[in-house]
Amino acid sequence: MAMAMTPTETSSVLKQLEHRPRKNLGQNFLVDSNIVEKSLKLAQVSQGDSIVEIGPGLGTLTETLLQAGAHVWAIEYDPKLTDHLRTHLLPQYPETLNLMEGDALDHPRANLTESIVTESGYKVVANLPYAISTPWLDAMLQTPLATRMVLMLQREAADRFAADPGSKQFGSISIFLQSVYAIDPGHKVPANCFFPRPDVESYLLNIRLKSDPFLFDSKTKTLIRECFQQRRKQIGALLRKKLPDGGKSWIDSLRNEGLDHRARPEQIPTVAWQRLKAE
Repeated sequence: MAMAMTPTETSSVLKQLEHRPRKNLGQNFLVDSNIVEKSLKLAQVSQGDSIVEIGPGLGTLTETLLQAGAHVWAIEYDPKLTDHLRTHLLPQYPETLNLMEGDALDHPRANLTESIVTESGYKVVANLPYAISTPWLDAMLQTPLATRMVLMLQREAADRFAADPGSKQFGSISIFLQSVYAIDPGHKVPANCFFPRPDVESYLLNIRLKSDPFLFDSKTKTLIRECFQQRRKQIGALLRKKLPDGGKSWIDSLRNEGLDHRARPEQIPTVAWQRLKAE
């Protein structure tokens, strides 16, 4: 059973470290043991699993993963928190905790070794800061792919990742993510599960690798992003100068979805975007 520190205990440790939580880094620390346990359950963590964790903070989730017998690759941006983990957690788990200080956008898999990935695959369990959630997730949408990701996110980001076509939240990251992963029911997380208490609602998103993942090439991803940057425009006008034939052949194929050149990007389903090729 996970034993998260209470808000008072968390505050006390932070004071000892002379550390004030930084809002811009999304430093809201989990203080609810049930949510920690829920994360492990959704990720189906078992003995010997390889787990990537982004932003371990004070190590509550990290220690629970290690106690479950997982091998953890964790990356922490904040030097003070990294030093704390090196002092208080690494000595207890020298064989199964791989801790590095750095930026998760530069090291999205926390230097997880290629041999480990090839041998048995890996999972991600993380409390993701809002500022990096989209670019980090985009970086993860290339091989080697995690078999499962359980991510604590601001509700706004979770809604965007899980958005359906036709909604205002549906965008390029929705398309890229849902082409690779199925998003299973997750778990709403109240603000009082964190210290300091955030001003926004959070959500535990449960993401599972599809049996037939579809990966977009980089040029097509750039094209799709450009389309959504002008999402109020009709797709015919958007593609007119971007593709050799103005995208006519692809737009013609949209008729199968009951759409035409007047459709806006958010109206086009993910499977149709998968047929688009930037040339």
